[in-house]
Amino acid sequence: MACFLAPATAAVAVSAAKSKIPARYHPERLLLMLWGGVLVLLVDHIASGEVVFYFPFFTRGWNEIWPEIVSVGVPMALVILAVWGIMVWVDGRKPQQQAEFGGR
Repeated sequence: MACFLAPATAAVAVSAAKSKIPARYHPERLLLMLWGGVLVLLVDHIASGEVVFYFPFFTRGWNEIWPEIVSVGVPMALVILAVWGIMVWVDGRKPQQQAEFGGR
């Protein structure tokens, strides 16, 4: 129901620190992945009626929301960070590989 809150929190933190992250790490890619995931999850939760447009916004109580954030949202955010980390690693290896193979 509220699993999108964990990646949203990570996206806000990265947005705030974006100017301090070196460009070679491509923080814009991480932000696209995080905000894209948040958007898809939010649309899904709105379509299923778990999130509504009036207060309190969630159709269930916090005693059900917290376990979902911890068990689903946090692992989701960590997977996104891991995929981004792999992308950065692969991107960093490209110049090395090109030099090893004569620029081909």
